[in-house]
Amino acid sequence: MDLDAGDVAPSADALDAARATLAVLPCPSVALHGGSPTPAGAALLDRFDVSVEREAELAPVLDAVARAPLAAMALVQLLRQSAHLDLHQGLIAESLVYSTLQSGPEFAAWRAGRPPPPRAEANPEPAVLVRRCGDRLHLTLNRPDRHNAFSAEMRDAVVEGLQLAVSDASIREVRIDGAGSSFCSGGDLGEFGSLPDPATAHGIRSTRNAARLLAACADRARVFVHGACVGAGVELPAFAGRVVAAEDAFFELPELSMGLVPGAGGTVSIPRRVGRQRTALLALTGMRLDAGRALRWGLVDAVGRE
Repeated sequence: MDLDAGDVAPSADALDAARATLAVLPCPSVALHGGSPTPAGAALLDRFDVSVEREAELAPVLDAVARAPLAAMALVQLLRQSAHLDLHQGLIAESLVYSTLQSGPEFAAWRAGRPPPPRAEANPEPAVLVRRCGDRLHLTLNRPDRHNAFSAEMRDAVVEGLQLAVSDASIREVRIDGAGSSFCSGGDLGEFGSLPDPATAHGIRSTRNAARLLAACADRARVFVHGACVGAGVELPAFAGRVVAAEDAFFELPELSMGLVPGAGGTVSIPRRVGRQRTALLALTGMRLDAGRALRWGLVDAVGRE
């Protein structure tokens, strides 16, 4: 809907009805406005799922919805509902939606179009390096040859480290960073869909949830990101109290192209930093956000060294 157009002022009842309809539409809604919406448009703007300023920005949104309509619908419905939920409830809702989409046709088509994953070689080093020095706990993602792809082994090690931080109040600072050229390239694609069923996957996410633990110690947590920060590599840091990005850092949410929604807590953490509409734009289009724009949006708190 073009919110800058129109010279007829709708009634208050009509605006209320439009706002109510936008909240329950079973599809993404997109507002187009160049910064000067009509009074009616301004009254409706916050109810749209995505807001863009130029018609050229519409194309990637519409293309994404056309390619994965079920995942796009589920994404915006989830973001609408999560805006009214607390953190725990939001994570449960995200996991349930993610599990549902894992059994859907769009994810199945994505898997069918991929070659069989290469056989994973045993990692001679821990997937996460955990070091404690006095009152500081330092976690380093340590799969540099895979750009720190977030595997089950890495998830479990991060959970173990964060459980220590949550249970030990003498730990005054938790530092998280990544080895190699990237902070985290997202979930390990070789493991996607490898669990026996979506219900089991939801059970694992409910009991081994790094996002919930990081949020529980957020006031003590600082995350230092660089290079690729994709999927889980942007979703998890967004829970921390402070995120510092190197100048080469970039951020992407590619899950919709797989027929999924963000599943590492991103539908909870990212809206709390950048808002629901910008989160939807990131997830629907898979656009790449550089460090400078991430700072302007509030996705990170500083760029450079600290």
